[in-house]
Amino acid sequence: QVQLVESGGGLVQAGGSLRLSCAASGSIASINAMAWYRQVPGKQRELVARISSGGRTNYADSVKGRFTISRDNVKNTVYLQMNGLKPEDTAVYYCNALVVVTPPRTNEYWGQGTQVTVSS
Repeated sequence: QVQLVESGGGLVQAGGSLRLSCAASGSIASINAMAWYRQVPGKQRELVARISSGGRTNYADSVKGRFTISRDNVKNTVYLQMNGLKPEDTAVYYCNALVVVTPPRTNEYWGQGTQVTVSS
């Protein structure tokens, strides 16, 4: 019943910026960690950034200093601000969230992905 809907992907030139959004909706009691992953053809899905319910963040080394993850707990939304984009950032970006639906039970949900393409 919980859905994650991503938006904000698209085409951008190297050095540009994009802001991804992921809104969770449904029967949500609370949301624990939220994260962004990305995947390119032929490679494993990679954790890009994660933010805990308390606001603790961690990033993949490849995006540190360029990407910022944040969340709005009122809107049940997580964001990924991507600056200084590089062609190697091209991937499908997936939102992930651990959602409390019936305490103490939590379920993991994934968005359907949004394409980010960075041209050189």
